[in-house]
Amino acid sequence: MSTLQEQVARCQKKTITQLKNMQNADGSWSFCFEGPIMTNSFFILLLTSFEEKGNEELIIKLAKGIREKQRPDGTFTNYPGEEKGNVTATVQGYVGMLASGCYLRSDPHMIQAERFIISQGGLKDVHFMTKWMLAANGLYPWPALYLPLCLLAIPPTFPLHFYQFSTYARIHFVPMAVTLNQRFFLKNPNIPSLKYLDSHMSKNPFTWLRTDAYDQRDLSSILAYWKQLLNVPFSLHQLGFRTAKTYMLDRIEKDGTLYSYASATIFMIYSLLSLGMSRHSSIIQQALNGVKTLVTECDGIPYLENSTSAVWDTALISYSLQQSGVPEKDLMITGAADFLLENQHKKKADWSVKNPHAAPGGWGFSKINTNNPDCDDTAAALQAIPRSLSPMSWDRGLNWLLSMQNKDGGFSAFERNVNHPLIRLLPLESAEDAAVDPSTPDLTGRVLRFLGEKAGMTQDNRQIKKAVNWLIDNQEDNGSWYGRWGVCYIYGTWAAITGMRACGTEAFHPAVKKAVHWLKTIQHDDGGWGESCRSAEVKTYVPLRYGTVTQTAWALDALLQYEEPDHPSITKGLEFLINSENHNKQSLAYPTGIGLPKQFYIRYHSYPLAFSLLAYSSYMKSIEKREMK
Repeated sequence: MSTLQEQVARCQKKTITQLKNMQNADGSWSFCFEGPIMTNSFFILLLTSFEEKGNEELIIKLAKGIREKQRPDGTFTNYPGEEKGNVTATVQGYVGMLASGCYLRSDPHMIQAERFIISQGGLKDVHFMTKWMLAANGLYPWPALYLPLCLLAIPPTFPLHFYQFSTYARIHFVPMAVTLNQRFFLKNPNIPSLKYLDSHMSKNPFTWLRTDAYDQRDLSSILAYWKQLLNVPFSLHQLGFRTAKTYMLDRIEKDGTLYSYASATIFMIYSLLSLGMSRHSSIIQQALNGVKTLVTECDGIPYLENSTSAVWDTALISYSLQQSGVPEKDLMITGAADFLLENQHKKKADWSVKNPHAAPGGWGFSKINTNNPDCDDTAAALQAIPRSLSPMSWDRGLNWLLSMQNKDGGFSAFERNVNHPLIRLLPLESAEDAAVDPSTPDLTGRVLRFLGEKAGMTQDNRQIKKAVNWLIDNQEDNGSWYGRWGVCYIYGTWAAITGMRACGTEAFHPAVKKAVHWLKTIQHDDGGWGESCRSAEVKTYVPLRYGTVTQTAWALDALLQYEEPDHPSITKGLEFLINSENHNKQSLAYPTGIGLPKQFYIRYHSYPLAFSLLAYSSYMKSIEKREMK
């Protein structure tokens, strides 16, 4: 009978071979970036409202992709195990299928969905982005609300301005606000009305906002500022429309998409139409075609990716391969590096508003993306690119990343110091997650891991010390950290303590001891780790009743930084990870990434391979290190 070490070595070798066979000719890896059915639904609504010939086959595919995700009781969920179904997801699925023309209201599965929606109060509690999409198709009344676009024209030197919103919020807010202010809609020909779902549809703007906001927060300051904006001269409001149009057109990528996001591009098409642009214009047609290129298949199910993830997947996989001992000069590594270097950003973009003196040099999530680099992808790319292959490009990336550190010492996703308290007060669903871009433990930890492992920086460096101190100050009482972009406390804790370890934090540090203890206490009896997406919604750890491959790999990689390789928690965890029976659909398909809590959870198809390989490699290195003592 082979030892655990021999079994892990075989799994490591098998995964390396598997990844080698999956690499593309350009050096990248392409995996599905699978989010909720929202994208399929929204694109069906747009395509059917256009009534252009030639889209029939695509609409059928997208509708079938939605139907595949419907549960036997007729509902849809945002993640497996979500209690009693999700009303927003069910409205998205129901409306997408109905608009496609492939399914009738009288079909049994449609009747089930309809009954569930009505039982949940109709459309009143549906997420505002979905309400917006319904309104843009003439299926829900626009609220009696005006969004002052003059905000876009306020210079960034003012205390509160448009660039205090996160880049994600800005790129969606602009087209949404334009369309709303114009009260524009394209009447969808396949759905006469949704009154039977909700006979109490209202123009009251408060029905679009968070129903709990008024009891929980003081909105007087944000409302006072809003009134000031509404009272500016008419000419400034008109300037706001022109500024909004320019803002969108200046951020269109080569493929026609806005910021490389399908959702933002769909919203942009409605907004440009509302401003008088012809649907036959080259800009609109290129945008439609750009979104069409994002349609793929995830496990054989047609799906519209909100973006591609080639840069992110390639960086993670190349780094894991190198940690497994694949040499820097191997063609897998040099091919991946060439691909990543080709996608390094070369122009100043929105990030420079808050960071004007830095030269460009970061990486974005998608190979389409040239406008929106982020700290996570930049750290991942630099971990994957051997510096010797392109020292100038590597150093340019490092300098950009260091320049993005926030004043509080942490790192955020896209921009510096975008965490204005007034913006966080907005009474919109998930405003504290989407409208601002604060420092987060996962981003800070992942950047620290790169800086420690690859840039050789320690806590003797002022910036490193400041980031480590930020992590220590933001640790939860139970020893964990909250991860914003992954699920969730396991993700944040893994990122934090691997980052601290890379920069020299020792095992006896109180923060590390608490974190290691917490990870051990949440391990399942079978050796795995699993956490529910609900953690992101209630902001406290919610266990999953079964382990996932990805979360188990994160926990193991974290523990292996500080514990001996034969520690019982590590042994049990590895036995879970190498057991092929645990690599089942339930474990592999559970979403472990987060785009937006309560709305957009992500299944990265690359994660089980990339992170299990990283865990195997950490174990093998730990064995080697012990044997050298």
